[in-house]
Amino acid sequence: MMCGIWALFGSDECLSVQCMCAMKIAHRGPDAFRFENVNGFTNCCFAFHRLAIVDQLYGMQPLRVKKFPYLWLCYNGEIYNHQTLKTKFDFDCQTKMDGEVLLHLYDHFGIKKMASLLDGVFAFILLDMANRRVHLGRDTYGVRPLFKFLTDDGFLAVCSEAKGLTEITHSIETATSIVPFLPGYFEVFDLKLNGKVQSVQFEQFHCCTREPAHALYDTVEGLSSGFSDETVKHNIRSLFENAVRKRLMAHRRIGCLLSGGLDSSLVAAMLVKLSEEEKLPYSIQTFSIGSEDSPDVIAAEKVAAHIGSEHHKVEFTAEEGVKAVEDVIFHLETYDITTIRASVGMYLVSKYIREKTDSVVIFSGEGSDELTQGYLYFHKAPSAKAGAEDSVRLLKELYLFDVLRADRTTAAHGLELRVPFLDHRFTAYYLSLPEEMRAPKDGVEKHLLRDSFKGLSLIPDEILWRRKEAFSDGMMSEKKSWYTYLQEHLDSLVNDDQMEKADKTFPHNPPRTKEAYYYRQVFEKFYPGQAKWLSHYWMPRWISASDPSARTLSIYKPDKDH
Repeated sequence: MMCGIWALFGSDECLSVQCMCAMKIAHRGPDAFRFENVNGFTNCCFAFHRLAIVDQLYGMQPLRVKKFPYLWLCYNGEIYNHQTLKTKFDFDCQTKMDGEVLLHLYDHFGIKKMASLLDGVFAFILLDMANRRVHLGRDTYGVRPLFKFLTDDGFLAVCSEAKGLTEITHSIETATSIVPFLPGYFEVFDLKLNGKVQSVQFEQFHCCTREPAHALYDTVEGLSSGFSDETVKHNIRSLFENAVRKRLMAHRRIGCLLSGGLDSSLVAAMLVKLSEEEKLPYSIQTFSIGSEDSPDVIAAEKVAAHIGSEHHKVEFTAEEGVKAVEDVIFHLETYDITTIRASVGMYLVSKYIREKTDSVVIFSGEGSDELTQGYLYFHKAPSAKAGAEDSVRLLKELYLFDVLRADRTTAAHGLELRVPFLDHRFTAYYLSLPEEMRAPKDGVEKHLLRDSFKGLSLIPDEILWRRKEAFSDGMMSEKKSWYTYLQEHLDSLVNDDQMEKADKTFPHNPPRTKEAYYYRQVFEKFYPGQAKWLSHYWMPRWISASDPSARTLSIYKPDKDH
């Protein structure tokens, strides 16, 4: 369930005033809204915006069931193994909601094991009134967002997006910072009688390099041990198919973003194949965005024709892109350069999906570049070990960059994103392979992933071996990158005086270009003083790059056939 969650514990202000802040994330759940006080605590409350995906009848939250009247749960996510866990532990469930399994697991095992057994994406707030404890948690890669802020005197506010917390008022004089909740962690707070809280435990429950605890109860057939080429490629195929299959859980129509690159093409092809096997009552819609002669649009059409999807080509002009930038920054809550560039297309394609189609659950290829060393700079890695280490670093930082982009641009239009490449088992297996196997080979990045699907005709061969195009670059023709248009336009909006003083104006992550300066100005307009949400800009490693676009790297060679 793609939703917006929001909660306050120990508010000093009137809740009806604070409640207006919860409306800032209404786009995340256009189907229903609920605001609820916690009995006995006049200063504690939950708010919930719902996008109905799984249980149509009992989907409202906070979720409470007769068996555990003292537990309150607000969560945003999808628990793909909820049925498996219910069966395995013989849980007696009252609803069909995937999230109900959290209550039973918590009751049975406690918070840490509960979190580690969840195969899926989630951000949750779980209140246990019997033990007066508040629990927060977020999935391994932070596919679902969560922000918190905690004052010195114990007032806790939590929200799916930071914009729901920026105007919360409190009585403490010292500045309180809003921080992203770290992926793969849970936190426990004691709830005092006055509604205030105190943090008593903050701990990691899963790291991407470890086999997840729920793998014990997963039913992937025929995985073999050992690192022979054929064994590894067979396992990669099986685990990828498993990742896509488990994500078919939905009552709403499923579609797929298709840029024409390797990752989204593999996802779309596997999705169409499995949707036919599972006999879904509709054809899969795929969506690409770009200008008429862009390499991405041409490649996406080839893939769509090959896999037989109902393909939608969203026209995109540089002017529309430039116009959307402010809205995009508002939704993203970041000023990172690559993230904003790539988000514009994704935001506009999501807008089209929302307005012109009935697809709501949207599959996408995020995570593959980080996992399989897809960025062109990996060719310059000094060693296979260095490449492997950087791959893990990128995965751990996804919640600041690509995963943030993918969530916010789709959630802005009430869509729910699914990212099979970030499946816990698939990523843990891939990261367990020898470092040499994962490195670029014969001058081709992601060689192992490509090789695993060779000869299957799942996608056309020319796409299987297509070089990396950054999403923001591939949307316009090769003659002129879309971001070149953007830079030319933004250069006229920022003057040289401003650039000279950039270090003083913005001491944290000072902008180095006029484009970056403009993004930062817009960010500061919406979120003054919150620059710390971004610890650093996304940049390639091992090469002296002043711009994060793949096209400006000397390694970039356009395919000859465009």
